[in-house]
Amino acid sequence: MPTVLITGVNRGLGLEFIRQYAAAGWTVLGTCRDPDSAGEARELAAAAPNVTLYKLDVGDAGAIAALADTLRGVAIDVLILNAGIMAERTGLGTFKAEDFRHVMNINVVAPALFIQAFADHVAASERKIIVGMGSTLGSIAGNNSGGLYSYRSSKAGLHAIMKTASIDLKDRGVIAIAMHPGWVVTDMGGNSADIQTEESIAGMMAVIDTLGPDHSGRLLTYAGEELPW
Repeated sequence: MPTVLITGVNRGLGLEFIRQYAAAGWTVLGTCRDPDSAGEARELAAAAPNVTLYKLDVGDAGAIAALADTLRGVAIDVLILNAGIMAERTGLGTFKAEDFRHVMNINVVAPALFIQAFADHVAASERKIIVGMGSTLGSIAGNNSGGLYSYRSSKAGLHAIMKTASIDLKDRGVIAIAMHPGWVVTDMGGNSADIQTEESIAGMMAVIDTLGPDHSGRLLTYAGEELPW
């Protein structure tokens, strides 16, 4: 039975990831900042013996290292770096330094630390896949509308991390990609978004299931299309 570790599973994409991977029979390890307040995720874990939740603030570097130590010896086939945030003030003339730094810490620094801490876990598995939850908003070539300074910067930074990891971990057989989930109806995406979480997650899981070495270092959509960096 393959194992997947997903960060940020209290709601939205993360919650749907654990729901669909659990239904597919995977061993599912999920993290969230406060499991006690993550009602749906907690109920899912209570009903599904193949789902385990871990309390983790991805902004805490020590907590990431501690979780890696707790899971020492566990082979993780797919590591999905899903946890992320968007600041309220993001446009030119409105954003604040502390908000910007917080977004970068959660969306960029935390995924890099996760890759560093869990590289051995992934390399020891059969599938050897790391997925960073990227975004078309982090595509520099695709930026035609401006705005969203901290979020765009953080996703561009995440894309750079995934590309770099694909090079650094190539000799260990690890495939590292960034994925754009689409504009999804979530708390972050809003109700005017294009697709539902179920469609996005089913699409991403299908893409993940077909990944090979030639895909490593790319930015792919939930439909398997490649986006420009």
